[in-house]
Amino acid sequence: MKNPWIAAVLNFFLMGAGTLYNGRRPVVGIGLTLGALALTYVELSLQKPQPTLWAIMFAAVFVVNACLAYDGYKEAQAINGKQAVA
Repeated sequence: MKNPWIAAVLNFFLMGAGTLYNGRRPVVGIGLTLGALALTYVELSLQKPQPTLWAIMFAAVFVVNACLAYDGYKEAQAINGKQAVA
């Protein structure tokens, strides 16, 4: 059984980690994690020279992470539902 809260927290703090934890879509999880690392680099690079752009990017990444947390939570619930029936 997968813990939905673990999947949600992992996806919120590192895109793709909750997807990898759930194990259904490993390629998506790896892609999201690599994308998150690249976004972090860009985000940190923008913080001092472009504070306005940094704030917009921070907000956008926060929204994406919240959506991925929800996705990880629901996916873990679905996995548990299938395991309970089998």
